[in-house]
Amino acid sequence: QVRLVESGGGLVQTGGSLRLSCASSALAFGTDAIGWFRQAPGKERAFVAGISLSDNTPYYDASVRGRFTISRDNAKNTVYLQMNSLKPDDTADYFCAAGMVLTSLANGYGYWGQGNQVSVSS
Repeated sequence: QVRLVESGGGLVQTGGSLRLSCASSALAFGTDAIGWFRQAPGKERAFVAGISLSDNTPYYDASVRGRFTISRDNAKNTVYLQMNSLKPDDTADYFCAAGMVLTSLANGYGYWGQGNQVSVSS
């Protein structure tokens, strides 16, 4: 059974850091990507970062490139999102998702976690 669980969110000040985790119980055959998305109140769900499971190639949205780092620990079936130099605009509910191909499009992912709140104060 495919199950994704996010953790590690919280409240930090501008310039601070958080590390999100996405733990998976199992992945469907053909899954080759884990993506992170975020959704703030009144905003559409937006791609943040993703990683290819076959070669660990990362992919970042321009808004977080250079500040966020996605990585994978295959032994723990976990994908991490290290978030540095956080800004108030990073405040959102963060979701991880599993899909067949690394893409920035939310509809390219078939399995989603429950979300984890990140709040960045001014």
